[in-house]
Amino acid sequence: MSAEGVAAINEMVRKESGFVEAIVMECQKVIVGQKYLIERLIVGLLANGHILIEGVPGLAKTTAVKTLSDTIQTKFQRIQFTPDMLPADLIGTLIYDQRSGGFTIKKGPVFANIILADEINRAPAKVQSALLEAMQERQVTIGEETLKLEDPFLVLATQNPIEQEGTYPLPEAQVDRFMLKIKVTYPTKDEELLILRRMAFTNKKIGVNRVVTPQDIIRARGVVDEIYMDEKIQQYIVDVVEATRKPEKYNLEELKPLIQYGASPRATINLCLASKAHAFLQSRGYVTPQDVKSIGMDVLRHRVAPSYEAEAENKTSEDLVNRIFQEVQVP
Repeated sequence: MSAEGVAAINEMVRKESGFVEAIVMECQKVIVGQKYLIERLIVGLLANGHILIEGVPGLAKTTAVKTLSDTIQTKFQRIQFTPDMLPADLIGTLIYDQRSGGFTIKKGPVFANIILADEINRAPAKVQSALLEAMQERQVTIGEETLKLEDPFLVLATQNPIEQEGTYPLPEAQVDRFMLKIKVTYPTKDEELLILRRMAFTNKKIGVNRVVTPQDIIRARGVVDEIYMDEKIQQYIVDVVEATRKPEKYNLEELKPLIQYGASPRATINLCLASKAHAFLQSRGYVTPQDVKSIGMDVLRHRVAPSYEAEAENKTSEDLVNRIFQEVQVP
């Protein structure tokens, strides 16, 4: 692409990315710190990808998603996942109408624009798999009828660490449907003091303004699609993902026994889309290797499965992905 073409995309990005700052400012009225989490939620919104947020209870995971949805003029639905939940509680069911003698569809809470699937790994596998069609196909089948979901449609799921009481691991097929997996950590000492002063000394609810429309988001997604990605960056993304499957090709022989299975082609696509959205957040019309590195861990951490040998050596998927990013040659 010519320099003029890139400059034109840069200008489009600058023009359309103004609402990002407005969303961040509104979210920071309620959320202290957690800038990384807020930015990743916006990346998911721009790249049309679902997000899995993991952290121990009490780290504002639910509050962050709820606050983000409050900044958008759209339909939001919070679904609390529990061990006794049924698929019909999520997608809806057929109800018999005595007057007409036929069945009518009663839509479930999944028919909204932004879904907060709270504590998703507390529900049994049958319920978790009921989300699969909605997440991948953006549609739901009830009885013999298939119903399209509105655009934008985004699932933002929170989960507690797997080791906690009463949690079920998510099926691999479902985990792969999430574009990003974000790990939320404890706040710093200064941030915690600010949380204390903001939340513990007043009962007043902090209001958030609706600063974005669904049309703004759909228009911004169009601009994200236009963001320029050089062929060398495309090759870099493919190299990183292939290194999770064939580490020996990238001087990473020591990782071969540590990786049970690597990332799928969906990871390659998601890494490309998320890198473009990350560039948009930086008000840039082109992708740099740093965009790929910045967002790469969130795209790959749930797609690279450590082997038993890795677990014996206390190596996590994050350790393996970090090693790959250190070794794969940057263009």
